[in-house]
Amino acid sequence: MSYFAAAAVRGSSGWTAAEVNLNGVADIEEAADRLRDVDLEADISLLFVESDDTYLVIMRLDEGEDLRVFGSDSAFAEESRLGALLVGDIKAPAIEIDEVVEQSADPDKPAADPDVDPVGDADLLADLGVPARRLLELCAHDGLMPADVTAEVCQTIGCGDEVEELREA
Repeated sequence: MSYFAAAAVRGSSGWTAAEVNLNGVADIEEAADRLRDVDLEADISLLFVESDDTYLVIMRLDEGEDLRVFGSDSAFAEESRLGALLVGDIKAPAIEIDEVVEQSADPDKPAADPDVDPVGDADLLADLGVPARRLLELCAHDGLMPADVTAEVCQTIGCGDEVEELREA
């Protein structure tokens, strides 16, 4: 399994990004601790975990507390140890993806992947300009890779350049 984990943290001086090593983490709290370690004083800390060009997990901490998690597909928990520890305990599904697929049935847009089963808090970025519906549309969009979703989300919330520089390093 290959993964890319990028933290985007917003403090008093704006957004910064850093790669996060998740090797050896035992549970989601330890992953959250590694996110906290990027900037202990950050107002908002986001962790984007892309795995095998298939799965995306977004974790959010506000002032180091109140962990919220969204996963693009519950199958990630079955596919890998990292997926199991990041989204394996999330029981509550995100909004039914069928609702998003049906309501966004635009003939000019590529088809959505009906097999995607997002989990967690799809609304975790709403206050930053990415409402649940938009996040779900991106994750269900057939042909969009997790890196594409991360790039789109980061551009919208204002940390796109920082995360892109990290990816290119």
